[in-house]
Amino acid sequence: MEDKVLDPVAFEKFLHDRIKVNGKAGNLGTKVTISRDKSKLNVAAELPFSKRYLKYLTKKFLKKQQLRDFLHVVATSPSTYELKYFQITNDNDEEA
Repeated sequence: MEDKVLDPVAFEKFLHDRIKVNGKAGNLGTKVTISRDKSKLNVAAELPFSKRYLKYLTKKFLKKQQLRDFLHVVATSPSTYELKYFQITNDNDEEA
């Protein structure tokens, strides 16, 4: 998020509006908190919260912002996800 490709404020709002607690979206209450530190977003949950659900919502946001072709979600530790660029190789050398 440091290179201004992804807007962290919009992503935080998207998560706040879409995370479901007890079957209702946008109703985080005190059970789930979302905080932002420059380029990091922290989601802390007191109730059982699936890491896969957070990955699903992140992919949905990337698709909505048309960034899904450039960024992907990578698990860096058991409790952490990062957004990384796809490795794009240049195949122009083979044409010559």
